[in-house]
Amino acid sequence: MKKAFRTLCGELKNWAVPVAKRSGKEFSKGLLKENPTLVMLLGLCPTLAVTSSAENGLGMGMATLFVLLGSNVVISLIKKAVPGKVRIPIFIVVIATFVTIIQFVMAGYFPDLNRSLGLFIPLIVVNCIILGRAEAFASKNNIYYSVLDAIGMGLGFTLALVLIGSLREILGANKIFGVTLVPGYEPMGLFILPPGAFLTMGIIIALINKLKQKKRS
Repeated sequence: MKKAFRTLCGELKNWAVPVAKRSGKEFSKGLLKENPTLVMLLGLCPTLAVTSSAENGLGMGMATLFVLLGSNVVISLIKKAVPGKVRIPIFIVVIATFVTIIQFVMAGYFPDLNRSLGLFIPLIVVNCIILGRAEAFASKNNIYYSVLDAIGMGLGFTLALVLIGSLREILGANKIFGVTLVPGYEPMGLFILPPGAFLTMGIIIALINKLKQKKRS
């Protein structure tokens, strides 16, 4: 009996350890190592357009996370039933369904944020991050790993948008989430304007590349 129990425990360990390692890898890769915005440079259109404030960045990031999670789950479930020749149109229909849901939710419960983000909410349908994860990952993996991939990539995208939006709002408006930081301080309005988005993102990417070089050396 004890021998059988030890054998069972050994088999469970042999199964659980690889699963745990891969789970951690699939979740964490999107946060830092393969961050969709700051490393892979995907989804730059909404990143540069809506990050004039931390609130906008958070709203856009969470909306994208919802769509990414929902589409990854559905596509992972239906992958075997989808003919290869029409998979991309079907993926787009699935993504558009979740975009419609999140747009209705935001219009009903967060109307100011919805107006601020404007056209960029429906444009999530053609966001290369979401379609890319659907094609490259969800259509080739089970639902468990697809969920982890979606959460990791979605959070990585959200963190990047909040970081860029926070820096632009602090430097360009002397505020963070609408709260004034230093009364009387004259902010640099350039950072709220479109050129400020390119400048802020360029600085962040340069710092990331510098850290990578130091790590290699």
